Amino acid sequence: MMRRVDEYMKVNRANWDQRAPAHAMSPGYNVQRFIDDPAFIGEVVRFDRGRLGDLSGLRGVHLQCHIGTDTIGLSRLGARMTGLDFSPAAIEQARILVAKSGDDVTFVESDVYDAASALNGEKFDLVFTGIGALCWLPSISRWASAVASLLKPGGRLFIREGHPMLWSLVDARPDGLLVVDLPYFERDEPSVWEDGGTYVETNVVFTANTTHEWNHGLGEIVTALIEQGLQITGLVEHDSVPWEALVGQMTNDDRGEWRLAERPWRLAASYTLQAVKLP
Repeated sequence: MMRRVDEYMKVNRANWDQRAPAHAMSPGYNVQRFIDDPAFIGEVVRFDRGRLGDLSGLRGVHLQCHIGTDTIGLSRLGARMTGLDFSPAAIEQARILVAKSGDDVTFVESDVYDAASALNGEKFDLVFTGIGALCWLPSISRWASAVASLLKPGGRLFIREGHPMLWSLVDARPDGLLVVDLPYFERDEPSVWEDGGTYVETNVVFTANTTHEWNHGLGEIVTALIEQGLQITGLVEHDSVPWEALVGQMTNDDRGEWRLAERPWRLAASYTLQAVKLP
């Protein structure tokens, strides 16, 4: 199984290596705004600003940081941040960004499961994971173990993620029905996709278009964290996500969030979870 997982991760890395430079050039990531405005914070971090609280002086690590925009946002809220991602192209773009913006953020290339070793055993006050990260990981229990290994006693995990209910839906249908036809629970075998596009505006033509993805049920995520000695301190489900997940069925609000245009209370589209590592 491990050899097969390694192959899956190579395929996914190739996909992200092609998309990272395109994302850095896309208006969707507001890279130039981060460079021009030292107070700017992206929409994803702003959404949870109240729940994040005071980050002043905290030592934090952002897992699966991609090109580093949310890592920078957390740094601008006062945390001393390190970003970690398995894509060398993403890390390169993140380092280019902070070289231009002047933010004091460090970026490290590593798979999440190897984070503790890549970060030399350092312990953190805050572990942050953002939207669209967990679906690239085959085992949520290994992820929870990695999180626990990075946290100090009393340290906090903060994650906002697409809801596993959203990930289980088929693409938008012309009749507007929400149809569950994809895995909700974690399975050994991934869902394999072929998609030549990406989720932000770009004219780049990609050739590495295969991805392997896994869903993880909300109960599986919570249980995995509890088994690693973390105490859940907050779990809020939201009816919105920061991209048009179901094209043609969602409307955009003034915070950049997308929710179902009709009866949005039908769908838990994302969630924010917080947990603290027990002494």
